[in-house]
Amino acid sequence: MAAYVPEGVRSSDHLKLRTIKLPLDSDSIPDQHVAVEVLWISVDPFIRSKMTGKDEGLYFPQFGLGEVITEPAIGRVVRSKDGKFSEGDLVLNSSSPVAEYYVVPAAVLRKIDPTAGVDLPDYLSALGMPGFAAWLGIEVIGEAKPGSNVYISAAAGGVGMFAGQLAKLKGCRVVGSAGSDEKVKLLKEEFGYDEAFNYHKETDFDAALSKYCPNGIDIYFENVGGKMLEAVLNHVNKYARIPLCGMISDYNTPWTEREGVRNLLNMVGKEVMMKGFLVRSYLNRFGDFVKEMEGYFKLGKINSKHKVYNGIESFQECFASLFTSSNVGKVVIQVKP
Repeated sequence: MAAYVPEGVRSSDHLKLRTIKLPLDSDSIPDQHVAVEVLWISVDPFIRSKMTGKDEGLYFPQFGLGEVITEPAIGRVVRSKDGKFSEGDLVLNSSSPVAEYYVVPAAVLRKIDPTAGVDLPDYLSALGMPGFAAWLGIEVIGEAKPGSNVYISAAAGGVGMFAGQLAKLKGCRVVGSAGSDEKVKLLKEEFGYDEAFNYHKETDFDAALSKYCPNGIDIYFENVGGKMLEAVLNHVNKYARIPLCGMISDYNTPWTEREGVRNLLNMVGKEVMMKGFLVRSYLNRFGDFVKEMEGYFKLGKINSKHKVYNGIESFQECFASLFTSSNVGKVVIQVKP
């Protein structure tokens, strides 16, 4: 991290790609540490809030200037000074340096079973933080029940695609919005959404929700914020629940310039519950999530999509793409084949 970005889109002035020498011989690695070769890196919009230099919004600790940024990643152990890991083990690090190699304490790694029949990127999506966030919003906070009317914004993104599928598996009617006709088709044909619309074409969100959610909204899985949230509050049913997973429309804008929501009073009259959540506060439920999601996976009831970029040098490009409508599914980098 070379410089903070309080607002707007970050550039190569803020993030720098550097080459250093990292000794990987056994004598250079401390006890209870391992050296890891990175294979796959997750790229997530929430880290934008760690680049502002301000304590606001998501309230994540800021990346240190001059330090390597971090993301969840999958790697292969190339040297080990810890008895729990051997060379060749596949591992998941929820806060990996965005780098080709690194050395870390073994305690921060989780071993991956290569015989489980799961594609490695799925540990960063369906079985990782995006899937967990979707599960928390639908299962734990949304309390989805058969017949619930569910609406999901950014529905073809890394979290939204799983939120919709999980809601369908709970017996809900599910509507989603996305930024292209291609994504709308994907939501309906591959992810099983009952209805979906392109918010770039149907720009009157209030009218769109009247059309696609004629029976109102019981659960709104919030990924966008701004005008979309305001429109949703005109269509919520009594006792609706709104899990706040993210508000990507606000990530590059200072709070003084963000769009306000003018109809919050509707929440009082409809007795709506709106709750923000971070996955780190629910780690005690991660085992429940994995058990349920792995079961769906093995039965072929959950589909995933990944937008794959190649090489660590692509990080700048793929991170910027998160704030456009250009990606379908979870964005990942394949560092090593």
